[in-house]
Amino acid sequence: MSVVAARELEEDARKYASEAIRLDSQGAHGMAIQMYQRAISTLIKLVHLYPDYHLNRHYLERATVYQERVKAIQQAHGLIPHDQPSEELPVEATTNVQVGGNTKGPQVVQQLKASFSELVIKEKPEVKWDDVIGLEDCKGAIRESIVFPFLRPDLFKLGWPRGILLFGPPGCGKTMIAAATAAEIDGYFISIDAASIMSKWLGEGEKNVAKLFNNARKMLSDNKPVIIFVDEIDSLLGTRGQEVGGEVRVRDQFLRETDGINDKGKNLHLYVIGATNKPWSLDPPFLRRFVKRIHVQMPDSNARMAQFRIYTAPLTLAEDVNLEALARLSEGYSGSDIKDICQSAQLRVVRELFSSGKALDKETQPRPIALADFKEVMRSRRPSVSPEMRRAYTQWSDSFTAL
Repeated sequence: MSVVAARELEEDARKYASEAIRLDSQGAHGMAIQMYQRAISTLIKLVHLYPDYHLNRHYLERATVYQERVKAIQQAHGLIPHDQPSEELPVEATTNVQVGGNTKGPQVVQQLKASFSELVIKEKPEVKWDDVIGLEDCKGAIRESIVFPFLRPDLFKLGWPRGILLFGPPGCGKTMIAAATAAEIDGYFISIDAASIMSKWLGEGEKNVAKLFNNARKMLSDNKPVIIFVDEIDSLLGTRGQEVGGEVRVRDQFLRETDGINDKGKNLHLYVIGATNKPWSLDPPFLRRFVKRIHVQMPDSNARMAQFRIYTAPLTLAEDVNLEALARLSEGYSGSDIKDICQSAQLRVVRELFSSGKALDKETQPRPIALADFKEVMRSRRPSVSPEMRRAYTQWSDSFTAL
């Protein structure tokens, strides 16, 4: 087996799980479920690709824990579709997977299959526009496309856009923008992970897509707008050429559904917002159906300073910490990078406290975080988006942006 490839999957699963736990602790339960499901899918993929890997038993145990947490969240918060089906969707046969020399692996994998209710999360977002730092052009385009038509549909004689694409580097707020839009109009927010919809472990992708739109149309009967947010939409609608029959059918089903909601004869307040970190992989017929294509850019200096202000608010800072200086030092870092920097800076002083042997005394607190701590973290933590990637987004934006 390729140890490097396995470790890459391990790292992906770790990131998904860490993000799920963070969202879970903050009360963003619907988004947390999506991240838990990504972690589960990645761990299952690792087990299938490398059946002899010595850590497979541990991976399946972790996946089981995440699955149990998904079910607990759903039961506690009612995060289910409009009409939850009783059946679970079948998964691809897994009888050839061995874990530790026995056949328990396939049984566990079968138990980890996702039902439609775990793929499609309906929730009431609590994100507000003020929580979205910067990105004024992006927020303005969204308001014009969704908020204004909802408030005054009579002013839009030629209809309004119902397909919107948010593209840009990871960690810059695409999901938050979509959730804030739903909160602004007091609408339903349906979040799906396109990679999971398409995953061969979950199967039935074409039926998933049909159920998704059918449920969304039923929700319209409550006289509330509905936003379908599709994360990693490039995995659902990437360029043709390397796909198998099932993927073609899923793509075609999705395009038929979006054509249906774009029908200008219907003033439906049903919208599809897709997010992607790889806009260049999208198929041209898909782009034509998504009238608004909005570049969610890296944070500028003012946005970075505001993000540092938010993330350092609960921390104890030394007098030499200057937010303007941090904003200058963090040129090229994404919003999620900045949060990671603040967490790592806090970890430095906590680590020192534990190393001193005084951590068990609850009266003893870590020293204030100094500017040098932030600088040291940034020396060892490079931006997650390279200059080459930023240039690629800019070039694609120049050709395809439509505000």
